[in-house]
Amino acid sequence: MNIKAFKRSLHSSERYYRKGFGHEAEVTKMLYSEYQSSLIQQIRENNYTLQKGDVTIKLAEAFGFCWGVERAIALAYETRQQFPTERIWITNEIIHNPSVNQNLREMQIEFIPVNEQGKKDFSVVATEDVVILPAFGASIQEMQLLNQKGCKIMDTTCPWVSKVWNSVEKHKKRNYTSIIHGKYNHEETIATSSYADKYLVVLNLQQAEYVCNYILHGGDREEFLRLFAKAYSPGFDPDIDLEWVGIANQTTMLKGETEQIGKLFERTLMRKYGPAQINDHFLSFNTICDATQERQDAMFKVVEDKLDLMVVVGGFNSSNTTHLYEISSDRGIPSYHIDSAERLGPGNRIQHKKLHRDDIEVLEDWLPNGPIVVGITSGASTPDKVVSDVIEKIFAIKAAMNCVLN
Repeated sequence: MNIKAFKRSLHSSERYYRKGFGHEAEVTKMLYSEYQSSLIQQIRENNYTLQKGDVTIKLAEAFGFCWGVERAIALAYETRQQFPTERIWITNEIIHNPSVNQNLREMQIEFIPVNEQGKKDFSVVATEDVVILPAFGASIQEMQLLNQKGCKIMDTTCPWVSKVWNSVEKHKKRNYTSIIHGKYNHEETIATSSYADKYLVVLNLQQAEYVCNYILHGGDREEFLRLFAKAYSPGFDPDIDLEWVGIANQTTMLKGETEQIGKLFERTLMRKYGPAQINDHFLSFNTICDATQERQDAMFKVVEDKLDLMVVVGGFNSSNTTHLYEISSDRGIPSYHIDSAERLGPGNRIQHKKLHRDDIEVLEDWLPNGPIVVGITSGASTPDKVVSDVIEKIFAIKAAMNCVLN
């Protein structure tokens, strides 16, 4: 399949949309009322600090909705405005935030069902329907299937994700294997890998080191394939397909780790083939999302303050939120990842997700007595209003604790 030719054909179709329909004013008003917060604006204007009673809030200087997320949500809202009676589907969560996705459901935007085998069932989509592609994008195979159905397509894919796809296509043009830093089962990485001819997904620096050691010294091929099961392209052979590689990434991964992985592969291939040949064996482009980078940089700054604890707000399945939580956890700061204010209470209780765990832990007496400094940040898919609700709940819990003590 000629992907470039397919994309050109799709993008020129009258059934394909990547821009709004002229409902910007109405949609902006709706988004402001549902997702913005006057309290958050007040904290921003007060040097990202707010004190109330014996609680001091330190808000990261970059947090919450990024431009790509705002754009995707606005386009989804505009799609419903433009097609008020049509059946509208979305291929995945538009972003990893439960309140935003619930709002879409209440607008009667339906999610493509998943069968018992974990596969999406596109048989529900009819020619007259509208299908939204989320901010993470959709695979080439999904877009081809929807195009064949003849339905209308609203593509809200973040331009930063599209930038990664362009890099992967450059790898393919030179017959390079794409090394993708990401989670192999994340929808963005699934979409990115669909643009590649040959690919290998590495989750972290440890896996990258294993691959680089294999490049230099060889190893157990069957062990390699077992370790990376489901994370490589059909027919991938580590003894053949690691001679020419290009680096790409899931846009929500830790910036520093992506850079380390890229440099590791560059050094490895330089050792194997020599400095004069490196440009014939290695390709790398800057595909780290600006918004992800800004939020991580702001997180590194806020954890330098003297904090009693850190609260990170965002969807439990949000990769960029999890990486923010990882930063404060690695510093030894008591850290809590929650997806909404509903995770706080009753009383001094918190329901939070720990790092590298799927279950939700319930913890009593999580807020200490006396004056406390609480760091707050949120992932790129978290509305300001959700953060505001969390802050208000923390104030309320501490006030109630002080009443009991007095």
